[in-house]
Amino acid sequence: MGFADFLKNLKKDEGKSSQKDTTSHWIKCPGCAALMYYKEVFSQCSVCPKCNYHFRISAKERIDLLCDEESFIEYDKNLKPIDPLNFVDKESYKQRIKKYESKTGRPSSVISGEATICHMPLQIAVFDFAFMGGSLGSVEGEKIVRSINRAIAKKQALLIISTSGGARMQESTYSLMQMAKTSAALNKLSDAKLPFISLLTDPTFGGVSASFAFLGDLIIAEPGAMIGFAGARVIKQTIGTDLPKGFQTAEFLLEHGLIDMVIHRKELKKTLGDIIKMLNPNHEMQPILDH
Repeated sequence: MGFADFLKNLKKDEGKSSQKDTTSHWIKCPGCAALMYYKEVFSQCSVCPKCNYHFRISAKERIDLLCDEESFIEYDKNLKPIDPLNFVDKESYKQRIKKYESKTGRPSSVISGEATICHMPLQIAVFDFAFMGGSLGSVEGEKIVRSINRAIAKKQALLIISTSGGARMQESTYSLMQMAKTSAALNKLSDAKLPFISLLTDPTFGGVSASFAFLGDLIIAEPGAMIGFAGARVIKQTIGTDLPKGFQTAEFLLEHGLIDMVIHRKELKKTLGDIIKMLNPNHEMQPILDH
């Protein structure tokens, strides 16, 4: 299946992961085709109990899963994109933004803020595929840069959780500029000797994978996540040969040295807490967030 078909199938189900009917809702696992109650999957961190297929989850669900209870403080939630190009395809960019804001309750594909994971303070930015395929625009880039600046000011670690189809075409060059903007800001974080952990989830493609997503001091992925730049069909047509089995999966990338770890969703919180404690030399000086 090509990347275009892959994204088309994802778009059909976009946002379904946030519709949680945990009473009598049946769900079919894309991994093993097993039918089960959604509450059975939801109780397992939205992982299939039969084959370990990791279902996509929303940014809010991921924050609830990873961050200590009531520790997350959201920043910059009122930042909204503008339409500098007056872009129109099947509908105007402004109309798209309104549609997805109504659908998700937020004006951008990134939620950013401060939290603790296993009592370790950090700055966190989380992409949500339900908002325009998690695309990277000017607001998303600005939120990431502000998260980096807060991490430097507070001597905290940074965690970016990516799930994206890439740069946002409706913003054209403004979107592509965010690749350089975020990468330059991460260089300042590196100069401050503070850790950046990049967590790649399904799917992570395009301009996101070509910039900050692969600049982490540690690059972690969830099992089975599809990760790359261009889609498999485009690559196959370009090089004129068949691609290896499992191409662009997290496991394939780990085997070929492109990422550092593949961690089951149930183990992510503890793993991240341990990594932050190990990599951030300032952690003993940081006060725990008090709510």
